[in-house]
Amino acid sequence: MSLEVISETACFGGRQIVAKHPSNACGCEMTFAVYLPPQAENGPVPVLWYLSGLTCTHENAMTKGGFQEHAAEHGIAVIFPDTSPRGDDVADDEAYDLGQGAGFYVNATREPWSPHFRMYDYITGELRGLVMEHFPLEDRHGITGHSMGGHGALTIAMRNAEMFESLSAFAPIANPTSSDWGRKQLSAYLGDDESSWADHDASILLEEKGWKGEILVDQGASDQFLDLLRPEALAQAMVKRRQPGAIRMQPGYDHSYFFVTTFARDHVAWHAERLLRLRAAPLRERDKT
Repeated sequence: MSLEVISETACFGGRQIVAKHPSNACGCEMTFAVYLPPQAENGPVPVLWYLSGLTCTHENAMTKGGFQEHAAEHGIAVIFPDTSPRGDDVADDEAYDLGQGAGFYVNATREPWSPHFRMYDYITGELRGLVMEHFPLEDRHGITGHSMGGHGALTIAMRNAEMFESLSAFAPIANPTSSDWGRKQLSAYLGDDESSWADHDASILLEEKGWKGEILVDQGASDQFLDLLRPEALAQAMVKRRQPGAIRMQPGYDHSYFFVTTFARDHVAWHAERLLRLRAAPLRERDKT
């Protein structure tokens, strides 16, 4: 698969790279960023995927999230995909929460979205293959994200447990089938049959499937979008499933990147502990995970 590097910048001893490529999944050119820690100069490193929220591109978390310093400390790479297909030929909407910038990490089945809005396939298949081919990465992956991206991280990981070893989220849209941040988008992209929405609802998936390890979720207690995010539904699902993990309500924090940046260190360390532990484990023990 072809890839064009747009920029490469030194950062905490490693390299912050932005690249673009023609996407078969999305039918347009896609841009993403990858941070390679200094340890990547000596060989492949584990990978943390960061999925961004509504209105964001690859650039927002890359420049505002503060992940590079912590990734360099632990020796893991970070991938920052875009949140949707883009371009003059790609369908869009006047509202900020639908269309370009609001892909919701699903494969759309309805017009006019279905030709391009296939972010689920893009993240789990095409982009994963592309970065593994072009960068010094080990096939050990964690995934996290913020808001719409937290929804994407949770649902993608629970539906593809074999692809990820660690999972966390920042203020995820936790129960989109029961929220205006979800019902609008899922009906637009997938149609009015609500039975098809369940695969994209973290609270439903957690209760039904669970997750093979622990889950870390941080949520600002002063988040202005709490009613739309519905963290209580995810907490209830964790209790019903007896799912190991923690949902931490952080006093005083809102939905902004100031919140994400504050707890980025914790999340990178969370993933690094699990990804690096897997590297050190004997093969026989890995096979049991």
